[in-house]
Amino acid sequence: MIFVAETQAGERVEYRDTKRYLWALAFVPSMVPVGFYMAYLFGSQNPLWMLGPIIFIYLIIPAVDLIFGEDTNNPPEAVVNKLAEDRYYTRLLFCAVGLCYLSFAVSAWVYATQDLPIWAMGVVAVTAGMVSGGALTIGHELGHRTDRGAQFGAKLINGLSWYGHFTQEHNTGHHTHVATPEDSASSRLNESVYAFMFREIPHGIRRGWMVERNRLSRRGHGFWTWRNEVLQSYAISAAIAVTCLAAFGWIMVPFLIVHTIFSWQQLTLANYVEHYGLKRARRENGKYEPCQPKHSWNTNHIFSNLLLFHLQRHSDHHANPMRPYQALRNFDHLPRLPSGYPGCFGLALIPPLWFRVMNPKVMAWADGDISKVNTGP
Repeated sequence: MIFVAETQAGERVEYRDTKRYLWALAFVPSMVPVGFYMAYLFGSQNPLWMLGPIIFIYLIIPAVDLIFGEDTNNPPEAVVNKLAEDRYYTRLLFCAVGLCYLSFAVSAWVYATQDLPIWAMGVVAVTAGMVSGGALTIGHELGHRTDRGAQFGAKLINGLSWYGHFTQEHNTGHHTHVATPEDSASSRLNESVYAFMFREIPHGIRRGWMVERNRLSRRGHGFWTWRNEVLQSYAISAAIAVTCLAAFGWIMVPFLIVHTIFSWQQLTLANYVEHYGLKRARRENGKYEPCQPKHSWNTNHIFSNLLLFHLQRHSDHHANPMRPYQALRNFDHLPRLPSGYPGCFGLALIPPLWFRVMNPKVMAWADGDISKVNTGP
């Protein structure tokens, strides 16, 4: 499909999104576990099949990123509105929501009904959590939109992970305080992902609840009301848990707990790598400079970007939060991650390796001045 627009100078611009149909690759992360479970069910029934999705995420995706490299192409500014108005890109997001629920349901069924060793049952629960945590990418995209359909889709996908506070915390809390010591979702130099996790998750919950409480208060409502959008998403989470227990019994309790923990961990990993060590300068009046593309780590690795709806073009997203995923741009001279997110997640899980790779990048970004780096309060 060719998008046609005019510049402010009246010049005609034509743009073809060569990735238009490749965006369907974003369905792959949710369907990979289903594929491996089918291989187990209709093949040798070797429980080692259960390890396949984790190998895919942490080994196969980084390898494909390395092979296919980066895509630095940008849509012309004149066609951004045309791209944003094309409902095709939004329909992909809603299809992805449905596939994530399907993946969760299949994982729950395999966990509850198959004769698996305990370790394999644990791997199935971990995999389900990783997929649901990755699905928060969809909730992130939909949550930035203002129409009711998108907001409901965000609640659905956030509810899958018991992360109903995510949209409020992210849009109002994180985007306001990003790349400052005050932001619980911005990691600090020499802070391991494990230390970050125990700081970010509880602070994020509190901030999300506070943001929603303040929103309701401005409208004359208390917190405990059906209008509370955080509670609406938690109600979806509760309905999912009750359905699992009703369908399969109490065996689902460990599954639900492990799934939730690892879905939260997956989001924490993304937050960790996105702003590690970067800090906005504080002005003389005490306020921080506006967020700019340089305050987020960016990566253009094409394969993982397609899998994650361009989440990895994070620099433009924070500079322009309402810009839809298909229109996010690359800029020259941005701080760049060494790989796509899955590869960086693997590094982050081994703190000495992460520090060895990323600390020199942070100091180069800061021109060697430690005062320009986010080292905490």
